[in-house]
Amino acid sequence: MKKGSKLTIYIIIAMLLGIGVGYVIHTNSSQESIAGFSKNIKLLTTIFLRLVQMIIAPLVFCTLVVGIAKLGDLKTVGRVGGKSILWFLSASLISLLIGMVLVNIFQPGTAIDLSNADTNAAKELIGKTQEFSIQKFVEHVFPKSVFEAMATNEILQLVIFSIFFGVAITSLGDFAKPLIRALDIASHVILKMVGYVMNFAPLGVFGAIAAVIATKGLQVFNFYGQYLFYFLIGIICLWIVLLSAGFLILRNKVPQLLKRISQPLLIAFSTTSSEAVFPKLTEELERFGCKDKIVSFVLPLGYSFNLDGSMMYMTFASLSIAQAYGIHIDFGTQLTMLIVLMLTSKGIAGVPRASLVVVTATCAMFGIPPEGIALILPIDHFCDMFRSATNVLGNSVATSVISKWEGELSQD
Repeated sequence: MKKGSKLTIYIIIAMLLGIGVGYVIHTNSSQESIAGFSKNIKLLTTIFLRLVQMIIAPLVFCTLVVGIAKLGDLKTVGRVGGKSILWFLSASLISLLIGMVLVNIFQPGTAIDLSNADTNAAKELIGKTQEFSIQKFVEHVFPKSVFEAMATNEILQLVIFSIFFGVAITSLGDFAKPLIRALDIASHVILKMVGYVMNFAPLGVFGAIAAVIATKGLQVFNFYGQYLFYFLIGIICLWIVLLSAGFLILRNKVPQLLKRISQPLLIAFSTTSSEAVFPKLTEELERFGCKDKIVSFVLPLGYSFNLDGSMMYMTFASLSIAQAYGIHIDFGTQLTMLIVLMLTSKGIAGVPRASLVVVTATCAMFGIPPEGIALILPIDHFCDMFRSATNVLGNSVATSVISKWEGELSQD
């Protein structure tokens, strides 16, 4: 059995154990005992959460700098790079907007009320959200010290520093290649750490579920059912948008494209990894008619900057957690969050369950309790299956469309 499958089984077992233990405490204990149990058992969730937060800063820096360096001289990539980035940004914006609109319409987070778990903390968080302003946003964006940004997990500040660093290192050409190689190795080491950290996920799930069930009872399952159902509606909407955009440019070649990428889609869906199908997807897109020079440039770039399914999930998950805690996020702040996600999500491509890392950082930035991420973790594997397949579809459509724009798509 694969390691990823084992982890999924362990998470499910931890969820079931958490339900059982939490229900026993809920039905057989006093309110005082329940409060004490919930406080102590959530320490397991705290451990997992802090481990996730531990890797955010180095992960963003290494992956984003290496990603920019791999773009090479922007003057040489010119037209193709510009079209690619324009498509990726547009697709990301649409994906984020779909998630934001749907979570405001369906409000899945309201199926579970966590605001009275810590009333004083909730009021403080609401106050911070209301105080968020353009000035504070600018302070969040521009760092005065990269080390301070890393120490405090100020992700946007790290993104700004990484962009300047990446552009500078690229301009040095061959002289900087050893440093790029070193950062590439460091990024792989950190990705390995992500795998280790995810091994603690069952403990985090058990602690979160046991604490919530002990406090709230079994009504919490209304949240999971609604959460997954509304998320699937969002995935369907995103597929319709992507395929419609593809049809406008590719016309009757869209069915052929879907036939070609059907196996990569299935593999990505079953393994929850769009990275696992990269070699096969490259091969199938070339068979579809895309020139190898376009595929070799656009597809890797897409894997770094064009994760449509993950983008949609980020706004959906972040706002759902806010709803669960009873925190109102006004429309203007939601748009600001959308911009933040647009920037921060570009630095962690290729990370297993990257969306959770970004959502955790975003929640903390906007005054939403980041420990809420543990509440959606039990259902995240199933969401990740659809996210991964959607990421593959989005990058396939993007590569094919840009090939057609460049006149490099075979008509045979």
